[in-house]
Amino acid sequence: MLRFAPSPTGDMHIGNLRVAIFNYIVAKQRGERFIVRIEDTDRERNIEGKDREILEILNLFGLEYDDLYYQSKNLTIHQHMAIKLLEERKAFACFCTPEELESEREAAKSKGVAYRYSGRCELLSDEEVLKNEKPFTIRLKKPEKEVQFDDLIKGKMTFRPDDIDSFVIMRADKSPTYNFACAVDDMLHDITLVIRGEDHVSNTPKQIHIRNLIGYDKEIEYAHLPIILNEDGKKMSKRDSASSVKWLFEEGFLPEAIANYLILLGNKTPKEVFTLKEALEWFDLENISKAAAKFDIDKLRFLNREHMKLMDSKELSRAFGFADSAIGELVKCYLEEGSTVKEIKPKIEAIFSAKPKESEWSEEMAQLAEAIKSAPAFESFDEFKSYLMQKTGLKGKKFFKPLRLLLTGAEHGPELSHLYPHLKSYLLEIVK
Repeated sequence: MLRFAPSPTGDMHIGNLRVAIFNYIVAKQRGERFIVRIEDTDRERNIEGKDREILEILNLFGLEYDDLYYQSKNLTIHQHMAIKLLEERKAFACFCTPEELESEREAAKSKGVAYRYSGRCELLSDEEVLKNEKPFTIRLKKPEKEVQFDDLIKGKMTFRPDDIDSFVIMRADKSPTYNFACAVDDMLHDITLVIRGEDHVSNTPKQIHIRNLIGYDKEIEYAHLPIILNEDGKKMSKRDSASSVKWLFEEGFLPEAIANYLILLGNKTPKEVFTLKEALEWFDLENISKAAAKFDIDKLRFLNREHMKLMDSKELSRAFGFADSAIGELVKCYLEEGSTVKEIKPKIEAIFSAKPKESEWSEEMAQLAEAIKSAPAFESFDEFKSYLMQKTGLKGKKFFKPLRLLLTGAEHGPELSHLYPHLKSYLLEIVK
């Protein structure tokens, strides 16, 4: 079983989408189930409707999941597990206040050392714990020996007990922390491989330690994906517009192209332009680079253009909000003019919009419009052109400039001879 476990706390980041895509691919390759687990236990940060938005995005990318879970539904299990660890003395009640802990952190910072929990509450007797009426968190005792795991991308990883520390597994309000809920749920859902971003590397030994203390002995594999860098070579954050999948859609990038780019990023692939279905045949986690990859919007633009070329005309028409497949063919004529739906759609809309009445070519445009209204249907542009020249007496610049403006609403663009086969059915609508 593989899982995609997003938090409904904001717009989906392209790094999260890449994680979802990779989990989906590997699940399909292994013949295992692919589940979505909405990690909604941090109630203060959850945003209404973001879970539905996540599921809609997965649907747009064709990432079909076998089951959907909400982590909050497992709250009772998380609490029972934590109590069990307390009873077995593998965890302890911590009465330290946020102010006391912050003071310890500041002291460590002033000394230039990494903060580690002092361990003072671990030494409290049962009697002292029972008498204490202050709110408390539950901390897991740090491991007695190193925690190791083999990362499918990064190789062997080793963490000392002090790297893991005695960390909190249940907050004072008795809600589970991220690491505890995640570790328990991966165990409950029988997850076999966790693919996620490398910002989770430090969480992995904690989650392994949790399951070890619970007594879960089934090994879970891990693969931590390198981060995506922005154009400045820094970690891509929410401040980078291109980090948002929603923004990419608004800019007119197609799901097919975005998926292609995210699979290609920092990866060795047999070809540059491919579909998700094709990637299922050859994708291999071992080909993912250990180094961070820089996001290149121009590369994505190139791929978007290539996918528009490959798309079925009817499908491409729908992407632009039209039903007729002829519009899809018309869009393909404009691929040298733009790379995204946002760039090309105004050019298509201009063809069917009212043309400017006040223009140095307005008189010629009026003549051509009248001639087109009475023209028979011509198969070829040459026949159409000859008829209009004969009917209006216009030629050269005085013919081609106003004809282009009349038919496309623009002074420049693709050759009219290339556009005509896709415009001829709409001529009366265009010159109305």
